[in-house]
Amino acid sequence: MFRRAFKPALAVAVPTVAGYWYYRHRQQDAESFDISFGERVNGKAQMTTKTFQMMSMAEADARIRERAVEHTITRPGIVWRHSTASVASNDPIEDATANQVIRRDEGDGDLLFFAVMDGHGGTHTSQLLSRVLINAVALELEALKTKSASWARSVKGAVWKAEPTVDIHAAPGEPTRVASAIQRAFLSLDAELIAAPVRVLAANLDGDKSKLDVPDLSQHPLALPSMLPALSGSCAILALLDTAKKNLYVASTGDCRAVAGIWEPETDGKGHWRVEVLSEDQTGRNPNEAARIRAEHPPEEAADVIRHGRVLGGLEPTRAFGDARYKWSSGLYETLARAFLGDRKVRTPNPLNKTPPYVTSRPIVQHRSLEIPSGSATDDQRALRFVVLATDGLWDELSSEEVVRLVGGQLSGLKHRGAVPKSELATLVPTTTGTASVEGKTARREGSSEKWTFVDENPSAHLIRNAFGGGDTDELRRRLSILAPYSRRYRDDVTVTVVWWEAGNDPTPEIASVSVARDEVKAKL
Repeated sequence: MFRRAFKPALAVAVPTVAGYWYYRHRQQDAESFDISFGERVNGKAQMTTKTFQMMSMAEADARIRERAVEHTITRPGIVWRHSTASVASNDPIEDATANQVIRRDEGDGDLLFFAVMDGHGGTHTSQLLSRVLINAVALELEALKTKSASWARSVKGAVWKAEPTVDIHAAPGEPTRVASAIQRAFLSLDAELIAAPVRVLAANLDGDKSKLDVPDLSQHPLALPSMLPALSGSCAILALLDTAKKNLYVASTGDCRAVAGIWEPETDGKGHWRVEVLSEDQTGRNPNEAARIRAEHPPEEAADVIRHGRVLGGLEPTRAFGDARYKWSSGLYETLARAFLGDRKVRTPNPLNKTPPYVTSRPIVQHRSLEIPSGSATDDQRALRFVVLATDGLWDELSSEEVVRLVGGQLSGLKHRGAVPKSELATLVPTTTGTASVEGKTARREGSSEKWTFVDENPSAHLIRNAFGGGDTDELRRRLSILAPYSRRYRDDVTVTVVWWEAGNDPTPEIASVSVARDEVKAKL
């Protein structure tokens, strides 16, 4: 993307309302630069130029590590580690994360939950999911043990506070039943989000008045808390590691992605990393998703349900929580907006919205064996060594293979290697492709850097640094120096969680956390 970005007067056309953009480096001041782009003002196209101060390398380092945390879970014979890091483009960041460890009532092992949420249209949906999604899934898994889905629904309120203990060890029919339970949890939670404002309105209608007389509920205490999470939206990806039964489940709603790095030893004493993609990008550019949505609506809508790779020409992900504008009828949308939002500016109904819903929260759930060797881990045993969950801001910049190579390299001893040419890393950390992925995004941006860099202790921060410049420190500084809202043209919010394990001989279980953030972030365990 930045290969020629700093040559004078370069203009690059983009197919958006922004028109086009270019960078112009200010030779008279090496520590500042301009960005120029086309935008529409009062319906007319015009050029706008903004000047930004170039941040120092120390400031760039601090920005990457600002939200970087790492946690350790020690169990007999094994140590689980997971890291998370985020870099905002929007202000505030619309991404969110969650993690939780749940111990069983019976048997050894734990259930390790990790989730990453990519919000859009605000933070309301993603932040809510970060608080309740894992507990919603745990509650459905508990229903497998009790064999009473009605019981689970009767205590749905507990999902907001529960610290459940779950035993799916005895649940028959795994992993199919577990996958179905995860799907039910996603769907039920989203149904609650979408129905909440409808319930509030229904409870405040005057039966003696006409249905056309919509009450003004803009000051109602539940007006915004119910409407905003329904109107904004969020993708989500959740990984469940069942350490007792050696099962891995990944549930994806939207265009976040998960990949696994599987170590495969070779007879010569060496080995390679197999790239296993655990999700598919659910967007209108994914032919599977486009075909699914067209099949769910009348034939006369076939040309409109997906336009330019987007649902009804607007929303890129085809699966998401919230996004009620694509799930309510236009009439219901207008009624609720009038009742709850008062004079707030809202988007008009989409004229293509004829047979909703067009967007679903139903996740695609994939199952894999954890493939963890018993006893001490050695390099001559095949094993799934790590899983990466990330919002699409990472995958806009890096391929699944590059991500596995970067994490595999760090775990293989390159952590403090510094700059490494990209061609050299391909030799140092060889990879093969396992399950083919279905990508639903446009082509990745091409960075100017020909080098990766290994300077971060935190694997998640390591990936974000390499996504935004890697060994090209000037590119990294420039990209991070562009502030919101202009930064959204050049990079998205990025959140990355990496989960990996190491051999351990400490028989005493414990959970610890290490943060490299300037403001301590507590573990959600």
